[in-house]
Amino acid sequence: MHLEGTLEAALKFQLSARNGVSLPYSSEEEMRAAYDFDDLPSFLAMYYEGISVLLTEDDFYDLAFTYFQKAHSQNVVYAEVFFDPQAHTSRGVEFATAIAGIRRAQSEAESALGLRSQLIMCFLRDMSVESAMETLETADQHRHSIIGVGLDSDEKDNPPIKFADVFAAARDRGYRITAHCDVDQAESITHLWQCLNDIGVDRIDHGVNALDDPSLVAEIASRGLGLTVCPISNSYVTDGLKASQIRSMLDLDLRVCINSDDPAYFPGYITENLLAVQEAAGLNRGQITQLVGNAFAVSWLPDREKQAYIDRLHEYAVGP
Repeated sequence: MHLEGTLEAALKFQLSARNGVSLPYSSEEEMRAAYDFDDLPSFLAMYYEGISVLLTEDDFYDLAFTYFQKAHSQNVVYAEVFFDPQAHTSRGVEFATAIAGIRRAQSEAESALGLRSQLIMCFLRDMSVESAMETLETADQHRHSIIGVGLDSDEKDNPPIKFADVFAAARDRGYRITAHCDVDQAESITHLWQCLNDIGVDRIDHGVNALDDPSLVAEIASRGLGLTVCPISNSYVTDGLKASQIRSMLDLDLRVCINSDDPAYFPGYITENLLAVQEAAGLNRGQITQLVGNAFAVSWLPDREKQAYIDRLHEYAVGP
C-alpha cells in the first residue's frame, strides 16, 4: 500500500487550497470521473499529479494519519506502507519534510488507535540509478525510521536488474528488500527471475505472472517468499481482479496475501479487496483467514510478534 495512493479527492482539494496549488478539476466528482485508468502509465500520470499538493510536514502528516484512521476503521492492526521520496525531492520537497510528517502520523496512530506500522522506501524505477543511490544515501540519517526498500513506478524498459547495485548497497545497510513485478507487464517472467537471482528479494509485490512458469512457482515456494497481490487495482490496469489466480496461489501453498495498493485511485481499501476476491473466487472462511495470516507471516516483524498476531487472527476467525 502506497501512502501517496491514499490521497482521497477531498483531502487533495483541501491541501491544494492550503498550499495554493491549482488542480485541473472544479469538483471532487469531476476529479473522480477522471480516474479512468486502463493501464499502469495512465494511472501513474494521475498519481503524480496528485502528489503535487504535498509540500509541508503537515501535509504528509494529514495524508498518513487519514489513511491510518481509515485502516483502523477496517480493523487493521499492523501495516507496512510504501512511500516515494524521489517523487517529492524531485519537486524540491526535502526528504526530511516528508518522513517527519509520516513518522508523526505513525506515532500518533500507534498511541491513539493501536495501529502499528513500518515504513518502506521505494525507488522510482523510471528514474536513474544515480538518483536511487542518492536517495539511499540521504536515507542514512533516517535509517531507524525505515525497515526496507522497494521498487515501483513504470516497469516498461526498467527491469529490476537496473538497480542491482542499489539493492546490494541497501542490503549492506540492513534493509529488507521487496520489488514490484506488476501484472501483465512485458518481460514479466524475466523480471521475476531477476528479483530472485540478481536482487535477492525478501518479498515480491504483485507477482501474479509467476504462475506462467512452474519452475518460478517452485522457487518462490521453496524460498517462502510472500506475494502482495492487489485485486481491485488489477481490475483497473489489466483484465480483471486475477481472483482465480489468487485462488491458484493458495492451492499451490504460495504465501499470497491481499493488499490495497492505491486505494484512493482504485477505490477500495483492505476490506473491499478481501470481499472482492472472496466473491469472485468463491473463497471460504478458512481461505480468507489464510490470506490474512499470510500477510502477517510475510511481514518484516520478529517471529514472536508475527505469531502473536496470527494467534489473535485465529482466535477471531474461530470465534467465541
